[in-house]
Amino acid sequence: MEILAFGVQADEKPLLEEAFRAEGHHDVRCLDVFLNEDTAPIAAGHETVSTSVNCELSTRVLQKLTTGGTHLVAQRSTGFNNIDLQVAERLGMTVARVSSYSPHSVAEFAWTLAMAVNRRIVRASNRTRDFDFRLDGLMGRDLHGRTAGVLGTGRIGEAFTRIAHGFGMDLLGWDAAENPTCVELGMKYVTKERLLAESDLVSLHVPLLPETQHLIDADALRTMKDDAVLVNSSRGGLIDSRALVAELRASRFTGVGLDVYEAEAGLFFLDKSLEVVDDDTLARLVTFPNVVVTSHQAYYTVDAVGQIIETTVRNVLDYLAGRRSENVLVPAPART
Repeated sequence: MEILAFGVQADEKPLLEEAFRAEGHHDVRCLDVFLNEDTAPIAAGHETVSTSVNCELSTRVLQKLTTGGTHLVAQRSTGFNNIDLQVAERLGMTVARVSSYSPHSVAEFAWTLAMAVNRRIVRASNRTRDFDFRLDGLMGRDLHGRTAGVLGTGRIGEAFTRIAHGFGMDLLGWDAAENPTCVELGMKYVTKERLLAESDLVSLHVPLLPETQHLIDADALRTMKDDAVLVNSSRGGLIDSRALVAELRASRFTGVGLDVYEAEAGLFFLDKSLEVVDDDTLARLVTFPNVVVTSHQAYYTVDAVGQIIETTVRNVLDYLAGRRSENVLVPAPART
């Protein structure tokens, strides 16, 4: 059987091909285009498609897939807010995801963003390329002894907290349930409002759900310290981007590190350098000297991608064998 994989990055392609080749009975055809209403017809005749987080699996796309004979969607990510699960279930499809992979990949990158904006690394690097070695405007702050606020203390949030503990920071957490490991590290769980008001560094590690859409809205941003650092390596929709621009225009925040953006679909993972990008909010965000925007790369380590691919292959094999695992979001009727 040939699996059709959409949105495959160049570094990911040989790993994905080798993983399926090692099984001996299945091939994978890798495409760099993302699945959407225009590209869905390409999947005709493929029982299984694999998708990335920036693919679009709306009602019309899912209908086109099932019309073409697709019965399994194997998502190569933990997030699945791009998939209409109710429609998939109604159409009798199986949808599986990667329920977990290296939490350190994302947590370490979140810290990379935090340190980059706090210590003005991008500005310093750009200057020295022009042999400008002045220190004007490059002063940062020690994080030791300051307060880190972690919104979401699951596996990634816990890994982020461990690093914050290593920096010698005071720890505040917010989540539906307390993480015992974080508590042992000294984390105090408080309301979201208190966390935002008292934290010098705020990092987001919660999933994007209807109840977390714009978790950091205009009111939340105004609650934060004027000199705080804000980092989002989870999902773009957690932050109201327009409200963030308004606060940045008012000269607030020491720095903002964004690896995700709420309207990133159709932009991130693509080369738009020769095109006019008509997203005025994103265009404004990247102009602020205290903002660093990266292209959803926090997960992108050989360790994490290897685990993602390994799980994706296992999800396909489980489907073919009629097995169910914790990765299945929508189970289809048993194969006969």
